[in-house]
Amino acid sequence: MILYFSGTGNSLSISRQLAEKLNDKVMPLTQAVNLDLSQEQRIGLVFPCYWFNAPRAVTELVPRLKLNKQAYLFIIIPCGAQAGNAIWKVRKMIAAKGIDVAYSHKIRVPDNSAVGFGRNPNDQVWKFDRYAGRLETIASDIAAGLRRKHYAWWGPAGALCAIPAVQRRTLPMLTPEVNIDKCVTCGICTNVCPQANISFANGKAHCGDNCTQCLACVHFCPHQAVELNHKATPKAHQYHHPKVALSDITCSHETNKSTPTP
Repeated sequence: MILYFSGTGNSLSISRQLAEKLNDKVMPLTQAVNLDLSQEQRIGLVFPCYWFNAPRAVTELVPRLKLNKQAYLFIIIPCGAQAGNAIWKVRKMIAAKGIDVAYSHKIRVPDNSAVGFGRNPNDQVWKFDRYAGRLETIASDIAAGLRRKHYAWWGPAGALCAIPAVQRRTLPMLTPEVNIDKCVTCGICTNVCPQANISFANGKAHCGDNCTQCLACVHFCPHQAVELNHKATPKAHQYHHPKVALSDITCSHETNKSTPTP
């Protein structure tokens, strides 16, 4: 079983490709926390790296998983460049359950957070072809039951980005806000938010304090009403994996939230 968390589809696509190569199944992490997985002999966790660490949503959900202590467990990180401390942090959580992560790796994909720094994630689609070979290697390693931990150790970048003073300077660039003058209450942002962090009040959408920085709301808003650092994201810079639809993201988060009515 491959469990995934995905904001704009990169992790979902990687999970689907791995499942096809391994003859396995995929399931959203938000749904897996409600199931007993103690009979599964192989469990994969696929999730992105956000600001050199594991997403807040993932660190909240992983401790709730009911897992087989004898399972072969692997972690794969789709990321723009660096896996940071994402694998290390979740590996520690898994170890607290008495389970050793057998295998871990990363694979580079377009970085959806690039919009926070004024760049276009769609300019990075070349990564799909360049790193296709790594995906083949990862699938082959897992199928063979290899025990190799790539990018699984603590690093200074994740620790640096966790310092409150650094977060105060950087997180606003990756924390969405709704421009209520542009919002038409279509409800898409609430449907894609895995944290139920966007709600309606006085006929407009508003962001709360439980953001995981997945930026799904930024990339899927059809009116570019969800902004970063008070700046609109141009439509040409909005990104989602080309083989992942809006409905895929909505369905993957539906059990972890309730959708407000506009």
